[in-house]
Amino acid sequence: MTEQLRLMAVHAHPDDESSKGAATMAKYVSEGVDVLVVTCTGGERGSILNPKLQGDKYIEDHIHEVRKREMDEAREILGVKQEWLGFVDSGLPEGDPLPPLPEGCFALEDIDVAAGRLVRLIREFRPQAITTYDENGGYPHPDHIMTHKISMVAFDGAGDAEKFPEAEFGPVYQPQKLYYNQGFNKPRTVALHEAMLARGMESPYGDWLKRWDEFMRVERTLTTHIPCDEFYEIRDKALIAHATQIDPDGGWFRVPMDLQREVWPTEEYELAKSLVDTSLPEDDLFAGIRDNG
Repeated sequence: MTEQLRLMAVHAHPDDESSKGAATMAKYVSEGVDVLVVTCTGGERGSILNPKLQGDKYIEDHIHEVRKREMDEAREILGVKQEWLGFVDSGLPEGDPLPPLPEGCFALEDIDVAAGRLVRLIREFRPQAITTYDENGGYPHPDHIMTHKISMVAFDGAGDAEKFPEAEFGPVYQPQKLYYNQGFNKPRTVALHEAMLARGMESPYGDWLKRWDEFMRVERTLTTHIPCDEFYEIRDKALIAHATQIDPDGGWFRVPMDLQREVWPTEEYELAKSLVDTSLPEDDLFAGIRDNG
């Protein structure tokens, strides 16, 4: 392949890029692939999840600016480029019945209008492969579901000058492959859980597995397994950079690194769309593209 390989990862909030596919991105950066993270919202309505920072008045009053600085640090750690799509976090509604979404939030935007911003970035960056979320958002946060919706429209629309005119959105460009992040899959969770128990260790996944069917209703098809265990430390470092969102002493980091590498050295994806021939399972997001350049 003589043309520069480019990967775009579309995420809902700052920190999503570090918890979903971060080791994959770091691997491709190390190979010279140009990687762009697109962050749809600023995370303005995200809760402060790190108990060590809860109650900090400055953070509470300046959460948008704080999360932007966290994103800057994570971006540097991963070695990726990053663009903000500029929408406002919808928050995660809770209660029964659920309250209405706040006016002006990302999840209430017109889908074609929101997708147009992503189309403009796709045409500018020209990625051959794009990663995003499945129709359930990975989990049913309204911003994750909206990220899926606009990604699907933009993948097709970037090559459609009639729907998104070149005069407004730039010269048409058609990406070749679209993937759903599926790093939080049941086979991985079971494998790590059983390996920890076999070592006589307490697993952080016991409750997850008991409630799996409640939260992960449909088991996804894992088509693509990216070997990237060499980059797990970079993944963790990038995630810890999002200090408001992650407790460095929490469950995310309870599985020893050597066990992770031994038991599950890959990150998983589901191939949703491909305009090139490829054979499944894959071990490369650019399978079928590298050979056709």
